[in-house]
Amino acid sequence: MNILVTGATGKVGRAFIDRILDGDELPGASIRAFCHNRVLPERARLEIARGNLSVRSDVEAALQDITHVIHLATCKETPDDVIDVTVKGLFWLLEGCRSSATFEQFVLIGGDAGMGHFFYPHPIPVTETQGHSAYPGCYALSKVLEEVMLEQYYIQYDLAGCCLRAPWIMEKDDFRYTLTFGQDVFGGPRWCDLVEPEQAADYAARGTIPIMLDSGGEPVKRNFVHLDDLVSAMVAALEKPDKAHQETFNICMDEPVDYRDAGNYLTESRGLSTVDVPTEFHSTWLDNSKARFLLDWRPRVDLQQLIDLAWEYERPGDDPRTIWYPG
Repeated sequence: MNILVTGATGKVGRAFIDRILDGDELPGASIRAFCHNRVLPERARLEIARGNLSVRSDVEAALQDITHVIHLATCKETPDDVIDVTVKGLFWLLEGCRSSATFEQFVLIGGDAGMGHFFYPHPIPVTETQGHSAYPGCYALSKVLEEVMLEQYYIQYDLAGCCLRAPWIMEKDDFRYTLTFGQDVFGGPRWCDLVEPEQAADYAARGTIPIMLDSGGEPVKRNFVHLDDLVSAMVAALEKPDKAHQETFNICMDEPVDYRDAGNYLTESRGLSTVDVPTEFHSTWLDNSKARFLLDWRPRVDLQQLIDLAWEYERPGDDPRTIWYPG
């Protein structure tokens, strides 16, 4: 098995590569990391391919002798790059795979942004059969386009592939920084912008935990997945290609995070105060039963573990919190 990993220097790419090269789940597997802005350290069974996804010759060179592709490369809200990376780049990858003599399987890591996550009401659990509903912005649109392109290659060329649709991916102390009123908040909402500046500063100093409320005053439920669980699903898809063949899977925690439950646990376990923050967002519940049934995959990290892992993580001095967009 010779695996090409795009987006290899991101947190998912690095974790997947380490898991494969350090473990024995895919014995003998080698990896070619497709790198653009950054590179990975050299190590056994790892080859670095430098290039640009939007350049056909770069992609074709990276695909030489490749059997499997893990496609992670993406952009966030970067309109100048998003089409080149997530449309043109994916097109060249799929074109290269369908004409390759060695290709066996394509694994796309999608996202619940294509389903609108908490921007729209979802009165019932979101399954893989629900239609796309991107929220405003180019990133969510790109996740829809990726899935549609892959699905059309199933139809047009009977391409062997699957999509693992993940919500917000947590590692290390990420979850802790999603719940801070400080300027160093990770992702959205930016809680410091939803209250008065003096309140935000006070809440940040005391470690107060925001409880996101929907328009009806109920605590929001929002989907997350721990990095280790996502990587386990990636391995499962590679180990069970027949079960994964041309399927889409929601890869997430068994239950979404209820902000009230999270706040209550942080109060009980760490003595932190909470404050309700009204928003216009909505609860959503991704249903992961298809992945559990077909891939025999189970998420291991629940709400309490997600919190404990984040609050107990001690970040080394040489590992500052850095978010790289585009990757």
